[in-house]
Parts: sequence; C-alpha cells; structure tokens
Amino acid sequence: MDIIVRESYAEMSRYAAEVIAGYIKAKPNCVLGLATGSTPIGTYQELVRMHKEGLDFSNVKTFNLDEYYGVGIDLNKPFDLDQSYARFMYENLFKHINIKPENVHVPDGLTKEPEKYCRWYEDEIVKAGGIDLQVLGIGGDGHWAFNEPGSSLGSRTRLQALTPQTLDDNYESFYKKAGIAREDMPHFALTMGIGTILEAKNIIMLANGKKKADVVAKSIEGPITSQITASAIQLHSGGVTVVLDRDAASSLNNLEYYMHVEKLKRDYGFC
Repeated sequence: MDIIVRESYAEMSRYAAEVIAGYIKAKPNCVLGLATGSTPIGTYQELVRMHKEGLDFSNVKTFNLDEYYGVGIDLNKPFDLDQSYARFMYENLFKHINIKPENVHVPDGLTKEPEKYCRWYEDEIVKAGGIDLQVLGIGGDGHWAFNEPGSSLGSRTRLQALTPQTLDDNYESFYKKAGIAREDMPHFALTMGIGTILEAKNIIMLANGKKKADVVAKSIEGPITSQITASAIQLHSGGVTVVLDRDAASSLNNLEYYMHVEKLKRDYGFC
C-alpha cells in the first residue's frame, strides 16, 4: 500500500488525477470504478483539464459505486432537477470529456427490481473484464460507497438502508442546498459491496480534511472490521494507493515512515 501525502487538497487532487490518467494512457480501454461526493470533485476537474490537453476517454468504461434508490437520471436528458449521483457524475465529469454514453454505468435508482438489477450490474462488471482501477472516498464513519458499518466484508452489490449519520452528511452535502427536506431524501441506496470493490485490480482511495483524519487512520492502521468497512483496504492484494492531504493524514501513527517510503521510491526511480 502506497500512502501519498500532499500539503493541500489541490495537490492531492492533481496527484490522484495523474494516477488515473496513467492507467488510461497505459490501457486506453481500461475500466474505471468511480465515486461521488465532495472529495473526488477536484480530481475530476483535473481529469477534465487533462482531457482538454489530449487525454482520451473514448474507449474508457466506467462503473459507479452507488446511487440513491428512488432517484435517477437519463444521461441523455441531464437537466432534470434531482440529486442523483448520475446527475453529479454528468455535471462534474461526463459532459466535459469524450466518453461514450454506452460506456457509462451508474446504478439505476429507479429500477423496480433492485435484487435482479444488482445481479445484472455485477455481471456487467465481469463482462467488461473487471475494474482496472477503483476510485474510492471514505465516509465519516469509515464506510466505502454505501456499505454502512456492519456490512459484510464479502458483500455484493445490493440495496442498502442508510444510517442516520449518512443521511445527515448527505443531506448537508446535497439535499439541503436543493431545498429538499431531510425526511424527503432517499433512505436507501444501491451500492457495490465490499467484496465487489475488493475484486478491482487496483484501488485509489482519497481523503481530505481534518474531520477525516481519525477514520483514515483507523482504516489504514487499525483492525480490519466490518464496523469500518474501509478497513477492508488492508485485505486488497493488488495495487493500493491512498492519497491524502496533510490534514487527513494528521492522525496516522506512521506518517513519517509513509513519507520516507515515498521519498525513497522517488529517489530510486520506483515511482
């Protein structure tokens, strides 16, 4: 696991975008797993800038981690007023790059058969050859996607009830500014499971801000537990990169060692 610490959110976003761009350049038809939330916005902005400078997304396929249940959007009609993650992805990334609509996969929050749909979503990932690089954030209680505390570390894509903390966090981030009452926001979501996420060939996890510091440390250095589903990152056997700003890294017990390792790898040409 490579722990990369940068002084600011802007610097960590640039670094993360460079990692993602490296996968696209090395494999133009790569499969990316994408996340929503405030943390990856800077990374997506950097990818848009790189696209304007020539980064080609025309053969890239994407699979998003999750979507609220009961909301959704047709990417060909992006101006419906909703708070779907499909809309978030369109506004923050997809409409700015040359990705093909048929290569974009966001869970359908309007499906009438969620169990059947979730099985189909898993099958589509397999048909695409699996995810080459999964982009992840981390929730305030240590969750990945909508895998709330207590979710099985072997869980698959499914319908998930949301915790009060997640509802509070997402209300402040998305629904309050849209003038939607908390009781009217979705209380369920479709989400990739932890087992699904761990099947990605490589993972890049992003976190910024002081409020994420303790849970970042628990996920990386603490025990592996279903109560902090992001701690499953310690189980991944492929390439794992964690990109943090200085605040999010501030509770790491081995921070100086991680920074020493990065410098050694850079000095010896290993990264």
